[in-house]
Amino acid sequence: MTDSWRFAYLVTLQNMKRLLVSKEHALNLRVTSSANQPTRSLVLTIGSYPIALLPSSSGCPQRIVGLEFASQRRYLEKAVVSTSCVQGTITLHWGTRKHRISRIARTQIALRKGTGTFGRVQLVKEKTAKHFFALKVMSIPDVIRLKQEQHVHNEKSVLKEVSHPFLVKLFWTCHDERFLYMLMEFVPGGELFSYLRKRGRFSSSTGLFYSAEIVCAIEYLHSKEIVYRDLKPENILLDRDGHIKLTDFGFAKKLVDKTWTLCGTPEYLAPEVIQSKGHGRAVDWWALGILIFEMHSGFPPFFDDNPFGIYQKILAGKIDFPRHLDFSVKDLIKKLLVVDRTRRLGNMKNGAEDVKRHRWFRTVDWEAVPQRKLKPPIVPKLCGEGDTSNFEAYPDNDWNAAPPVSPKDLEVFKNF
Repeated sequence: MTDSWRFAYLVTLQNMKRLLVSKEHALNLRVTSSANQPTRSLVLTIGSYPIALLPSSSGCPQRIVGLEFASQRRYLEKAVVSTSCVQGTITLHWGTRKHRISRIARTQIALRKGTGTFGRVQLVKEKTAKHFFALKVMSIPDVIRLKQEQHVHNEKSVLKEVSHPFLVKLFWTCHDERFLYMLMEFVPGGELFSYLRKRGRFSSSTGLFYSAEIVCAIEYLHSKEIVYRDLKPENILLDRDGHIKLTDFGFAKKLVDKTWTLCGTPEYLAPEVIQSKGHGRAVDWWALGILIFEMHSGFPPFFDDNPFGIYQKILAGKIDFPRHLDFSVKDLIKKLLVVDRTRRLGNMKNGAEDVKRHRWFRTVDWEAVPQRKLKPPIVPKLCGEGDTSNFEAYPDNDWNAAPPVSPKDLEVFKNF
């Protein structure tokens, strides 16, 4: 198997043995064994989607989970899956070419990079080539309890569709009966929020650099009819060279018409979201105005100890600018933070072009921006592959204790 692709799925055997193979897949199943390999191997082909399978102690195969590879899908024809008791992993042997898909073992979790309401992000690595990835793990019981099913499906569908230098990459998604998993690229530079907090505020040139790359990212998403809806410093990562990567697409949505979901960070909510008038792409341009203000001031233009106080200030639309801001950046912020979205810069006839033509961006070579040719003002300090020093450490509590969900509840995630 030296020329095979190998991938060790990141769920313990104990958790994976609970799911049964459905009868509809029986005709696609072939069981093989040999003297040199007494452990049974299972072959299953369903279109271009492989299904990971595991022999039980009784010899009857059990379904584990469907695996979907966003970027390698065209290579997948047949998956040979064998069990391994070493480190409690599943090893998938991909039987074509010399390419190698990442092999990640359960014991290869290096660090928790972040945590949220119903999920956390783990740093994991490819055992042989030492490539690192970010694994987003979401508790299915918590997702259901918080009614976030549609948001996690939106995040997957959006990330599958997009490909841009300033957006984080998704490699695959899968699930078992307790967790949803998303394997994404590891962006080692940390959050823009951390750098802003350390510096207090950014210089005009630094803010200009990040704003230009963010404009290109938003323009690309809108060209795909996708609204991001969660722009803020915490969701902007820096790669090893200092360029941005937007992450956390849980609130992102493919737009057919307006949407009415109230979501986002209070300080960054557009007036039409607060008023439940229905919203679209304009909310991202509003959030850009908030972000540019915060990058140059160290704080957002509308803040209060109470979220309702924040909303009142947003609807009032009164902005108190710090004295050090120059006229051009203040003018851009004012045109982005227009309460009437029909007159908001970026949301009019020319779309993102109106933003790019603003005088504050007059020195920006817009062809060079998506090619990553602009010189980053901040280059993260890294000691090597897998360096997580640019992220805050989080306690490693027993997140793995989430209970399994019923087959009925799991049905909602059958295509995840």
